[in-house]
Amino acid sequence: MIMNQLDNGSLQSNQKISPSQWFRSGEPVVWITAAAVSLSIMVVIGLLGLLAIRGFAHFWPSDVLAAKSLANQQMVLGEVVESELVPLQQLKDSGLDIESDEDFVERLLIKQGNRDITGTDFAWYLPGKFQNSHFPETAMVVERREWGNLYGYLQEVKREGEVIADARENDEQAWLVFEQAIARTEALVEQIEKIEKDDIGRINYSMEQLRLGQRRLELEGQWDDLKAAQFDERSGVLEQNYLGLQGQLGALYSAIQRDSYTVRLGSGRVVDMPISKVVFAYRPNGMGVIEKLNIYRSKLAEFLLDDPREANTEGGVYPAIFGTVMMVLLMSIIVAPFGVIAAVYLREYARQGWLTQVIRIAVNNLAGVPSIVYGVFGLGFFVYFLGAEIDQLAFPEALPSPTFGTPGLLWASLTLALLTLPVVIVATEEGLARIPRSVKEGSLALGATRAETLWRVVLPMASPAMMTGLILAVARAAGEVAPLMLVGVVKLAPTLPLDGNYPYMHLDQKFMHLGFHIYDVGFQSPNVEAARPLVYATALLLVLIIALLNTAAVSLRNRLRERYKALDV
Repeated sequence: MIMNQLDNGSLQSNQKISPSQWFRSGEPVVWITAAAVSLSIMVVIGLLGLLAIRGFAHFWPSDVLAAKSLANQQMVLGEVVESELVPLQQLKDSGLDIESDEDFVERLLIKQGNRDITGTDFAWYLPGKFQNSHFPETAMVVERREWGNLYGYLQEVKREGEVIADARENDEQAWLVFEQAIARTEALVEQIEKIEKDDIGRINYSMEQLRLGQRRLELEGQWDDLKAAQFDERSGVLEQNYLGLQGQLGALYSAIQRDSYTVRLGSGRVVDMPISKVVFAYRPNGMGVIEKLNIYRSKLAEFLLDDPREANTEGGVYPAIFGTVMMVLLMSIIVAPFGVIAAVYLREYARQGWLTQVIRIAVNNLAGVPSIVYGVFGLGFFVYFLGAEIDQLAFPEALPSPTFGTPGLLWASLTLALLTLPVVIVATEEGLARIPRSVKEGSLALGATRAETLWRVVLPMASPAMMTGLILAVARAAGEVAPLMLVGVVKLAPTLPLDGNYPYMHLDQKFMHLGFHIYDVGFQSPNVEAARPLVYATALLLVLIIALLNTAAVSLRNRLRERYKALDV
């Protein structure tokens, strides 16, 4: 009997399945789905890899090439940024005299820096036109606060015009003195920034508040000689403090101009430069891996924690990071309660008729409206109408200068909350619809009121769906740029919207955003080659921030889902 069963099984396994039977079995759909998921994962990994390699590789201290160009008989000194193959005929058509047996010729893009001297940061060179190519250990890279990088050889370090170290006599000693002078200058720069941004900024804010207070009393008809005397006394104190800080700044600016250095460029020209413009300097050709890692860490920290420089092509993106996170948090605080309340009303309280269906259709259609339309609405309603009314009622003393009647952080957050509101409503309503009717009826049967049932039973059980809607809202809002250009984002914000001045969070201020920063650096930069790596790095940073925010929300949603898993919600 066992043998008969085995024979029947072998016969069934040898039977051929027709294509129609195979398609009806659903197995092709499984394979197609698996292939689509695999392709999507590979695309995402490839995109992140491209952003990481092109972006964060920019901060690695590359070796500095020195070579003699046979084209103009001048020395070339700089970093090799990239290489590409160019058709030989194209180079000949451009007027270059090149002899090669190959159809394609390699050329190098070299970052030679010294833009204030040569007029350009980057230049293309043909390796075949180089002579005596080498990597000198004494070649240095100087990152400056203005004009980008400087490439050359340290000659002298001066103090008040007098040479205190000569690299031609003792290179190691001169480099040590140079590094000490840079560290001293950096400490002075920090003191200057603290006084200008914190201390003087606080005094300017107090003086402005004092002026607005005087204007308010004048409008109310309460300004008199006594209040004028008090105003003069307080303004006099602030003026004295301001003059004292100006004296400190003058001393610091004099001290910071004390040191300078002489550098010999690759062309052989010798120039004198102030150390006050130096951020840091290093010699990559003489460094080991550990030393290069330290420089890489310093440059990466500068990118994450410093303010931008040089039309956003140098420095960091910290204000943009801060503005992006702050705007997303405010948007989440605004959109979550309104979306949940609207969904609860539509599902639990509204009469289910044609009007409710029309509202649901309108909500779904709002999710597909182009974001720039929301930006125009935010500018017209929030800024020009609501903000102007708030200025008339709460800040008449500041008029005609607007306080809330101008694009700012609050209006940007409200605009994006309005943009993402349909997503939260739909997700929350679907979660409410999945709650078993028996659970609600059981709560009411036990004596709970309808409000208690909603607050203690329905909303906790629907909380995973609410978090899903919030996750989708954060993912969309964090990457939006078009509406923000109309309602608050700027190329460069002088101060952060959060500081030590009352009321501490200034929702009326404009702010920076990583998405707009990418657009500005990538398409509005005067130095495209210098800005390109920062576009990749900033794009990856934006993706990581969105992923971090979503990961926190997903973690909370999973905890809520596990908590109410027994109810099969």
